[in-house]
Amino acid sequence: MMSKIDAWMQFPNERFLLDPMFESLRRWPTAWKTLAEQPENIDVDKIVDTFSSQGVEKLIASAWCGPSGPMITNDEVATAVDRHPDRVVGIASVDIRNPMEAVRELRYYVKNHGFKGLRVLPWLWGLPPDDRRYYPLYAECVDLDITFCLQVGHTGPMEPSEPGRPIPYLDHVAHEFPELRIVGGHIGFPWTSEMISLMMKHPNVYVDTSAYKASRFPAELVNYMKGAGKKKVLFGTNYPMLTPDDCLGGLDALGLPEDVQALFLSENARSVFKLD
Repeated sequence: MMSKIDAWMQFPNERFLLDPMFESLRRWPTAWKTLAEQPENIDVDKIVDTFSSQGVEKLIASAWCGPSGPMITNDEVATAVDRHPDRVVGIASVDIRNPMEAVRELRYYVKNHGFKGLRVLPWLWGLPPDDRRYYPLYAECVDLDITFCLQVGHTGPMEPSEPGRPIPYLDHVAHEFPELRIVGGHIGFPWTSEMISLMMKHPNVYVDTSAYKASRFPAELVNYMKGAGKKKVLFGTNYPMLTPDDCLGGLDALGLPEDVQALFLSENARSVFKLD
């Protein structure tokens, strides 16, 4: 079995699972719906064990912070990292409206808990990634040599999708911060071709497939993975939306060569997040 690294997942808590903005995600028969109905079953150790049983070597776990405050705190993620240091990698989330406090918080979790990145969701803030509020954090990510992660494409929650459009917003960021490693989550659909064009143009721009099953990967993305993009696409689940087995059930049908599968499932994440 090939090694797997999940580039985007969450250890959910009750307030996250039951937030009204995620009502659209609770319609579907997923782990999200199950845990939302039985939040007493949320357990970090059990989640790590489930991922291990499905062949996932490392979980890149994201905190969540939005305009209403933290939804999954950096401390919660740090606790998971400290309990499973060989399995869990932390990704911070901060309040972009308070730049100095945000920079200090990011720096603390990188230096004290080994976090490997920062995630900001443009749709959650209603601000595209070239807004001035992000820029102090981009500079800090470069200085800390960590990865910046965001969502690209349409939103599952009932919020406007425009901030997730790759061009022009993310293109501006990649031009102004060429040293910044950027991972766009959720493929970028319906603007997948825009995301591919950015990855072809900018050496440090990548995408992950979180929230999508392999059977739903757009053909243009699969073709890109087989060719020039074999080092540009990372596997992810967006757990609790999907499990690794949910995501990878149709992988073999894509006809990816063995070396491309290895890069997609683990080696690209290992490189982009500097896990070694």
